[in-house]
Amino acid sequence: MDEKKGSEEAPFFTDYGEASRYEVTEVVGKGSYGVVAAALDTLTGEHVAIKKINDVFEHVSDATRILREIKLLRLLRHPDIVQIKHIMLPPSRREFRDIYVVFELMESDLHQVIKANDDLTPEHHQFFLYQLLRGMKYIHAANVFHRDLKPKNILANGDCKLKICDFGLARVSFNDTPSAIFWTDYVATRWYRAPELCGSFFSKYTPAIDIWSLGCIFAEMLIGKPLFPGKNVVHQLDLMTDLLGTPSPESLSRIRNEKARRYLGNMKTKHPVPFTQKFPGIDPMALHLLERLLSFDPKDRPTAAEALTDPYFTGLANSAREPVAQPISKFEFEFERRKLARDDVRELIYRETLEYHPQMLQEFLGGGVKANFVYPSGVDRFKRQFVHLEEIAAKGEKTSPQLRQHTSLPRERVNDSGDDLEKPSADYCIRLHVCDQLSSSRNFLKSESISASQCVVIKPKREKDEEPISEYASSPVDGVPPRIAELKT
Repeated sequence: MDEKKGSEEAPFFTDYGEASRYEVTEVVGKGSYGVVAAALDTLTGEHVAIKKINDVFEHVSDATRILREIKLLRLLRHPDIVQIKHIMLPPSRREFRDIYVVFELMESDLHQVIKANDDLTPEHHQFFLYQLLRGMKYIHAANVFHRDLKPKNILANGDCKLKICDFGLARVSFNDTPSAIFWTDYVATRWYRAPELCGSFFSKYTPAIDIWSLGCIFAEMLIGKPLFPGKNVVHQLDLMTDLLGTPSPESLSRIRNEKARRYLGNMKTKHPVPFTQKFPGIDPMALHLLERLLSFDPKDRPTAAEALTDPYFTGLANSAREPVAQPISKFEFEFERRKLARDDVRELIYRETLEYHPQMLQEFLGGGVKANFVYPSGVDRFKRQFVHLEEIAAKGEKTSPQLRQHTSLPRERVNDSGDDLEKPSADYCIRLHVCDQLSSSRNFLKSESISASQCVVIKPKREKDEEPISEYASSPVDGVPPRIAELKT
């Protein structure tokens, strides 16, 4: 091959053979969806999480959920939302079954942070809730309802950074439809489900359902365990009313499910428990905001934007760091209005994949992509890497000892020794590590979503000479006030 010909072909294989740029290092999660692996992007040097989703089109409903999620994560770009960095180009437009989605790598999730850290400080509580509300302000401004917020759907890094994930149950409300929209499928894990939704699969949706979920998550941060761990719908309502008291007749009228409404209406009158009694020793300002978030009646809950102005966030909230999204175009979700066949969803997912392949997208829009043409995508090579690592993991062996020297997941934002960024004088990070003794019997998180949740983590004692890691010094949208920068664990 002459030099000229080689130079002409290089861009083609750089774009379409991108799977070769990733070195898969180890399996870090498994579930019914497929496998999550940690990998090194050899082009950028970043550590990423790659989710292989098996047999995407076996069930059209599951494929539609994946389509919805990858589309929303492309449209909702925000520091507090997990980011899809890339989607592998399938070798055939019409015949592919699996997809590979590349995420930024996160170390854990909020469920494990709460479980493993019994000494979270008031500053941690405040900063965590601030990030969640900032993310929801952005999401709700786009007219999106998440509908399944819970600690396992909030990814976490050891530098206190949180990111909202799992948009598989999310829905978009459009301007030409009423603000109260009716959707009929499952919504929200029961423990974090708003009372107006309890016992109902046909309910009235407003952004207030997400605000209630954030209130439940915030309470869990404060006390270290779920606030309303109902065993069933009736028990769930009992736990809510034990704390909040029986609802007013007006609030009852907003519960659409007749059985739930009748149960609450016939309930013996309960008086609300003062939050200072339920949560002794907690910052009164935190409890005041929590009480607002957990208002039984959705109309009494603040919006995310209103909650960010609460006095609890004085010195932390900054509207310049709280961007809002433009409402999502109805055109993007036109597919929700019609019944889709398997091939329809495959074509739409393929179209979403092309958003990460600009050259191919241009050819596609210009009619130049042939349906039966097989691209040298490198996915077959990539598939072999996954199979090899899965086999090793199944045997209980370490997947890549030569590439992975520590049991904690790789960190992405360690400052180079030569940079000029100012490093905080004290450690404000929560250190989240996996114990050596857990490395061979890791309790993987399972999720139906495509979001890259990571493995169980616990926090070891901090070494005196351990260096703090910060992403905030160079990121104005994620700025942290001095008191957060001085957090110690």
